[in-house]
Amino acid sequence: MAKKSSKSPAEKQPLDPMPARVDPCLATLVDKPPKGPDWVFEVKWDGYRLAVHIEPSRVRIITRGGYDWTGKFPSIADDARRLAVTSAILDGEAVVLDDKGRSDFGMLQRALGRLPTPYEAGAIVFYAFDLLYLDGRDLRREPLRERRRLLEPFVAGREGAIRLSEEVQADGDEFLRVACAHGLEGIIAKHREKPYRSGRGDWWQKITCRRRDSFVIVGYEPSTMAGAIGRLLLAAKKGEGLVYVGGCGTGWSHQESLKLRELLDEIRTDKPAVSLRRKGAVFTRAALVAEVEYRAWTEDGKLRHPSFKGIRERADDATVFALK
Repeated sequence: MAKKSSKSPAEKQPLDPMPARVDPCLATLVDKPPKGPDWVFEVKWDGYRLAVHIEPSRVRIITRGGYDWTGKFPSIADDARRLAVTSAILDGEAVVLDDKGRSDFGMLQRALGRLPTPYEAGAIVFYAFDLLYLDGRDLRREPLRERRRLLEPFVAGREGAIRLSEEVQADGDEFLRVACAHGLEGIIAKHREKPYRSGRGDWWQKITCRRRDSFVIVGYEPSTMAGAIGRLLLAAKKGEGLVYVGGCGTGWSHQESLKLRELLDEIRTDKPAVSLRRKGAVFTRAALVAEVEYRAWTEDGKLRHPSFKGIRERADDATVFALK
C-alpha cells in the first residue's frame, strides 16, 4: 500500500522564481474617470514610483527606470525588513507629506538632498498600492482584487515608512472633485479584474487636476539677482532628439534658485542640446530633468504658465515628456 504524502497541494506547487526587476504598469491619461462597478480609485501620489524587493537576505529598492536606489531610502528599506513576509515585491510611490497630508514632490526632492531642506530622509513614506510577488508566488497573473487582498493584511494600519495606499470604491467624478478641492494632483482608476501588465494600458487610468510633466533642462537664463536663476530652459523628447518647449521662471525660493544655479553650472556646455539662440543664456548638458506643472500648450508648442516643482537626474528619465 502506497504511503500518502503529508504535503498539502499548496506545498507541492513549485515556487515561482522571484524576478530581479518588473517593468511597472503605467496609467494612461484620460479626461474623465471611468464608470462601472469593476473600477476602483486611489489618490494619485506625487512622488517617485518604486518597487520594494524583499528577499530573505536583503532589501532592494528599484526605480521606475530600473536603478537601485536602496541607499537613497534607508527608512523604507529598514521598515521593509519588519514586514511579516519572507519574500515580496511591493509596487508603490515614495512621497513626503505636507502639513495637510498631501504629497509634495518638491519636499521629496529636498529630503533626497537635491535642494536646500529642513526635511530628512526619514520623512519619506512609501505608499504600497500593489503586490507583485509573495513568498514564492508570482502574483502578476492574478486580478487586482486578489493582489490587494493579499497585500492589505501586512501593510494596512501601519504608521511606519511603509503604508497602504487606500482603495476607494466611489463615484469617480465625485472622488475627482473632492481630490481637486483638497489640492491633490489627481486620482488613479484601476480595473479590479485585470492582471498586472507592464507598460501603459487602459486598465490603469489617471485623471489629473492640472497638467504635470517632466522636461529636460538644457540651460538657464541668469537672474538679475547675483548667483540666481532667472528662467530654466526646457526641452521635450521628439524622436531621438530634443525640442525646446519654453522657459520656466517660477516655483522656487531664492535659496533654491542659488542651489539650482550651482548644480547647472557644474554641467555647462558650449554645445546646446537644442536649436536655440538666446542672448545671455547659459547652456548645460541634458543631464537633469525638471518636474513642471503647467496649464496648457501655446499654439507654437511652448508651455503655458509653467511652474517648477523639483528636479531629478536624467539617468532615470523614463518620465520625460515626448512630443508626437
